Amino acid sequence: MLRLGWFSTGRDEAARQLLQVVHRAIAQGRLAAEISFVFCSRAPGESRESDLFIQMVRDYGFHLVHLSFKEFAAASTARASRARLRSAYDRQVVKLLEGFNVDLCVLAGYMLVVSPEMCRRYPMINLHPAAPGGPKGTWQEVIWQLIESRATSSGVVMHLVTPKLDEGPPVTYCTYSLRGPAFDPLWTAIERMPFEDVKQREGEGNPLFRLIREEGLKREFPLILATLSAFSEGQVKLMSGMILNRDGDFKSGKDLTPEVEAALEAVAG
Repeated sequence: MLRLGWFSTGRDEAARQLLQVVHRAIAQGRLAAEISFVFCSRAPGESRESDLFIQMVRDYGFHLVHLSFKEFAAASTARASRARLRSAYDRQVVKLLEGFNVDLCVLAGYMLVVSPEMCRRYPMINLHPAAPGGPKGTWQEVIWQLIESRATSSGVVMHLVTPKLDEGPPVTYCTYSLRGPAFDPLWTAIERMPFEDVKQREGEGNPLFRLIREEGLKREFPLILATLSAFSEGQVKLMSGMILNRDGDFKSGKDLTPEVEAALEAVAG
């Protein structure tokens, strides 16, 4: 049984949907795991969205631990740098989580950059909306880089959380094409347009931008579930910062594209 720690800021509906999808898979017996605790970086009453998330956690009967980063930062008397403030905050979080034994922690809509101390304390994975070796940054920045470079494919990766933001080694990933009947006319439409014109004039309303976002987004939940299943079945392991396969050999990320595409077909069919 895979024991999970769940970290979230609970700032939007997507954060609730992530927890809901994993909870449902566990309840239906499709995922051999349990959520040992849910940590939220907001306190009750801090925002409507996080209050909805906190209520969901309580309704599911999970152990809820919370510490408002906003309140923690406001109460700090020292004029510390952002990095030092995060380290102090994470030390307090670790104290609050003492007694919980987990095999893996998932950052699921967690809006804080975790400190090196936290990375060393827990094996943590996070999702990035690009294929291994692909663009860095926010999902918006990733898509604009894909468009500017005329990329032919993209993907989604679950990577190990390290002190370097979005630089951890890939644990699992899936890929998808940016070419085909749906994409080709949209690439043609901007073929003769300077990239900056596309970005400035149309922005995120550009049809190609929106389609790339849609294709990536619909693969995120299936990849997370497939990743947790791979861990629970021993197909992927983390040990001393290394990703190992079932036989204990070093691995540079497990390609879960077939599993993700099969899940999408099941939903569509």
